[in-house]
Amino acid sequence: MTGTVITFYSYKGGVGRSFTLANTAVLLARWGYRVLVVDWDLEAPGLHLYFAPHLTESPKSGVVDIAQEYLAGVRTPGTHEVRVRVDGVLDLIAAGGAEDGRLDPTYSRRMQGLDWEDLYRRGFAAHLEEYREQWIAKYDFVLIDSRTGVSDIASICTAQLPDRLVVVFTANDQNLNDVVDVAHMADRARDRLPYDRPRHQVMPVLSRLDNRMEYERAETWQKKCAEVVTPLFRNWLVKSVTPEQMLRHVTIPYISYWSFGELLPVLEEQAPSSDQISFALETVAAVIAQQFDRTDLLRDNRDAYVAAARARRRKFDLDLLVSSPRTLWRTGTELITELKLLGLKTDRSVSGDPEILDQAGDIAEHLCLVVAGELSRWQLTEAERFVRRTLGPDGAQRQMFCLLTRGTDRELLPGFLRGLRHLEFDPDIRPVRVARELHDLIKATPAPETEPDQEALRGAEAALREVPEQLPYAGRVALVEETVRGMAGALDDGDMELLRDRSADLLLLSKPHRDGPGVAAPARLRGDVRALLARIERRITAFTD
Repeated sequence: MTGTVITFYSYKGGVGRSFTLANTAVLLARWGYRVLVVDWDLEAPGLHLYFAPHLTESPKSGVVDIAQEYLAGVRTPGTHEVRVRVDGVLDLIAAGGAEDGRLDPTYSRRMQGLDWEDLYRRGFAAHLEEYREQWIAKYDFVLIDSRTGVSDIASICTAQLPDRLVVVFTANDQNLNDVVDVAHMADRARDRLPYDRPRHQVMPVLSRLDNRMEYERAETWQKKCAEVVTPLFRNWLVKSVTPEQMLRHVTIPYISYWSFGELLPVLEEQAPSSDQISFALETVAAVIAQQFDRTDLLRDNRDAYVAAARARRRKFDLDLLVSSPRTLWRTGTELITELKLLGLKTDRSVSGDPEILDQAGDIAEHLCLVVAGELSRWQLTEAERFVRRTLGPDGAQRQMFCLLTRGTDRELLPGFLRGLRHLEFDPDIRPVRVARELHDLIKATPAPETEPDQEALRGAEAALREVPEQLPYAGRVALVEETVRGMAGALDDGDMELLRDRSADLLLLSKPHRDGPGVAAPARLRGDVRALLARIERRITAFTD
């Protein structure tokens, strides 16, 4: 699948175009997309300043050098990218070479010496096409920062290179008078090119709207802007979504704190609330990630829309998170052990503090709620958060399951949980069967059959590997030692059911404890664990062979 080229354009300067592009690029990279940003605002370049603290090295060349290399006879696209140190893949092609945030002293002279009409007469358009092909083969998104106004450079960025446009404007007549006409001019220029590309899809982004201090005036201008840019939505906005609804979602508010310097608030506001600037920037990035599609979902559930964009290429640390109340702590531990034996990456979920839930990332693809009688309020918080971040075009990739004790009244569950897949279990019986059912639902393939003894051995191996270097207090050390001896005795007697039970006990005793520095596991305990692990590994190898 080839990447998508998107030009960020503004008719006037000072509207926050580069700011929007830079932050959008960081978000897309963090969400798992491969991103290239190109600074084509050659007369007033600045993208390198946004990324300066995060560059692996200063840019040695850039867009100006691409043009000058062509004049010098170079016909093979070169490499001008510099890696930006953020989560994910993000590269920058600056306008030119820079050091300590300052452009090369020769930059202005070299830039002003370029005659773009002459370059095109010499065949530069075809050379740019080769660069474009190279970029879309390597990256999912190429974001181009175009200069303002109407010019040869702007035409390259709005007509030849992009698949889509993002037009950034502010609430004043200077911007509104020409924002739609410029998009139409780009289409007409595109029609004259010898390249087969469809008409532009254009997303207008209303920037720097101060709707905190001047609410009534902001409302008036919001509606006026929506009326003016309505033609830009015609070839991509879902019919049931109004231009005003869409524009509200892609309006970047004015926050004075972020108006000083070249800043990346998306790196500081990791989980933004609706009144923070990163919240709106996430929405813009999500529309780009979703290829301007499914805007009806954005209207109905913004959080789900963003979550779907974020999860599109997401790699999760775990397959499944198990949420169980404290009354079923042992059952939850046994379920986790059984799921691990079946090859699922599983752990217990956080609980008890909604603020922790809001701050934590989605570490698991799926969620399983273990319910006894009724859902605890902490589990309800987890379930609501999961649904809020999961529903969307790709929501079917992530599933939530309810594991109910026999006799639990399903009608007492919250409405959004009643339609889920419900599995029943007996808390007095080890959850081997339901673990296998969960595996089959998640993996869509039956779990491989294994010898019961081998399952017990693998469970014991997993439990022994979880014994930490630090235990919370001396009494816990004694309990762990006793449990390890019990496991060794069960192995000696060939009592695999007892080995299962002792392994579950050990997993429970090995859970991390937050209070105090803890007590180091004594050498004798570490030796007993290593010795028992060696015995179990030999038995497992014998089964395998």
